[in-house]
Amino acid sequence: MDKVRLPRNFKVYIPLIILFALLTLLMPRTGKFNYDYKKGSPWMYETLIAQFDFPVLKTEAELQDEREAVGSGVIPYYRYSEDVRNECLRSAEAVSLGKFDTLRTQIQEILSSIYSRGIISDLDDGPGDMFSVIYIQRDKRASKYPVSEIYKVSEARAELASGLRRTGIKCDVDSLCRYSGLYGMIVPNLVFDQQTTDLVHDEAVDYISPTSGIVNAGQLIVSHGEIVTAEIEQLLDSYKAEYENSIGYSGPMFMLWGGNSLMALIMVVILFFTIYYTSPRLFTEFNRYCYLLVVFSLAAVTTFLVEKTGHDNIYLVPFPLIALYLVAFFKTKVVYPVYVVSILPLLVFAHNGVELYVMYLLAGIVAIFSYGYFNKGWQQFLTAFFVFITLLITFITFHLVDGMRDFSGYRSVLYMGLGSLFSVAGYPLIYLFERIFMLVSNSRLVELSDTNNRLLRDLAHKAPGTFQHCLQVMNMADAAARAIDANVQLVRCGALYHDIGKTVNPLCFIENEPPGTNYHEGLTPLESAREIIKHVPDGLALADKAGLPDVVKDFILTHHGTTCTAYFYNKYLEAGGDPDKADEFYYKGKKPSTKEQSIVMLCDTIEAASRSLKDFSQQSVSDFVDRIFSVKQKDGQFEEADISLKELHILKNVIKDFLQQVHHARVVYPRRQFRKR
Repeated sequence: MDKVRLPRNFKVYIPLIILFALLTLLMPRTGKFNYDYKKGSPWMYETLIAQFDFPVLKTEAELQDEREAVGSGVIPYYRYSEDVRNECLRSAEAVSLGKFDTLRTQIQEILSSIYSRGIISDLDDGPGDMFSVIYIQRDKRASKYPVSEIYKVSEARAELASGLRRTGIKCDVDSLCRYSGLYGMIVPNLVFDQQTTDLVHDEAVDYISPTSGIVNAGQLIVSHGEIVTAEIEQLLDSYKAEYENSIGYSGPMFMLWGGNSLMALIMVVILFFTIYYTSPRLFTEFNRYCYLLVVFSLAAVTTFLVEKTGHDNIYLVPFPLIALYLVAFFKTKVVYPVYVVSILPLLVFAHNGVELYVMYLLAGIVAIFSYGYFNKGWQQFLTAFFVFITLLITFITFHLVDGMRDFSGYRSVLYMGLGSLFSVAGYPLIYLFERIFMLVSNSRLVELSDTNNRLLRDLAHKAPGTFQHCLQVMNMADAAARAIDANVQLVRCGALYHDIGKTVNPLCFIENEPPGTNYHEGLTPLESAREIIKHVPDGLALADKAGLPDVVKDFILTHHGTTCTAYFYNKYLEAGGDPDKADEFYYKGKKPSTKEQSIVMLCDTIEAASRSLKDFSQQSVSDFVDRIFSVKQKDGQFEEADISLKELHILKNVIKDFLQQVHHARVVYPRRQFRKR
């Protein structure tokens, strides 16, 4: 094979230009505070002097204390109900007092005086213990009143009895009030106004200043080697916030854009050469190439958007899912380096980029490895578990360097767990990507390889000999593909469908003929050749009707390549046929272009030809396989294939071993002698 050069088709570079523009737009517009620090650790950088005035932010604990203090100081609001007062006075006027009816006027005056101050429920814990005053709203105006002047229901009843005693009445006042129902008439006319109180509370909290002071330009923040105390940490946090939010970049804007453009260009170039050195054929497979760039873009855009919502939220993003999206369509030798490059945006956009990059690099590698073994049903959750454990161990490792001082990463750990589950939950999007980019995932190939599929069931029913041949080719091709790191699942699927066209006319092929019959008897060699060759276009027609993906149909088209139907061609020549008019004896297919297609072509030919082999000794099998390989190579069938001579040599040895294992000599069991009892 010729050495792959840099692609010259400008079409290849258009998606890269779009990706470059996208990354440039996503780049931060402000400077980044390039210092890492932890409370209790020494300041490892040069002495830091404030370059500008900045406010000192209060800590979350300080703000919470102030909120609680302000909230506890908010005076409660009560609504005054005039209707309750009037209803009580009307009830007092109608109450039956018997011989004490002369007290009615005094009772109404006492009740009116009590209600004018206000009555609250005995069950109301409200103002009594915590406040000395409350606000009472009357006629849309709120006035402040001392709590000492407000009655509870029990106090109002006592005040009524006391007022009646002052009139000099000669009776048991308490019994009179109770049995006449006067006590029952006294109900609260002050109702706690929760809505207004909460509104005032919220306004008071909103007025809390988030800052506790100011640091002037030129003032020392921290010296080299100084231990970062809680106070210094707060100064650094405040300086960082002001630096990144407003001051961050004060140079010319063209320099900022220039730096961002160079950073974006570096990432695009790294991705380009990663593809070039791992799988240059991707440049000729535009849909797969675009899919890979879209996956990279998703990682960058997601990192940018989520990081803006909060630093901890980045742990919710299932970056290992990117690795699984790559595994579904690419070989491992492509997946690992591309994944390493795909999470580079973490270093640029994320707050603690280095830590996150290492965490998700390891988690992605674990996901790739684990998914190779645990990818069915509930086993997928084992992959999520392993990803979470990897993230957790790496996260704790970074914090152990800090001695776990002031550890507050519990929410981050929770988000890691959720993100790990999202790695499994998001995998079905693969089927959407298949449709959008016209790709075929390994999961789809597994489904197509199920022998319960209609096409394969028809093949097994109508052409059982061909079906058994396909199974043998599949097993042989599986062993060969594993030996040279080809796509095993694609090879298995292609081997099962390569002869699907024989379903249309199964008796035309010797493996399906009943004993004593010969389909080709009475046909000329040319007619027989046409019938044999026809199974390729018939197979393509069946594949189109069944909606098989192109990558599978290619096996139908290439498994005979452009070879000749040698048996009938020789008969044609023996009958005096013209060698110059032999085109109709050749298949009108395509030569294999991939390792996988080459493997199926070889295994198909060898499996079929081995049926006529009488001697399966090691030397005989070796000569047989060597002869077929030599014929295919001399015929130029591998000229367009992405396969090396070294790989062909490996295939040759693997197939020899496979044939000998399948056709090994068996022990001849002696006939059992039975004794009569």
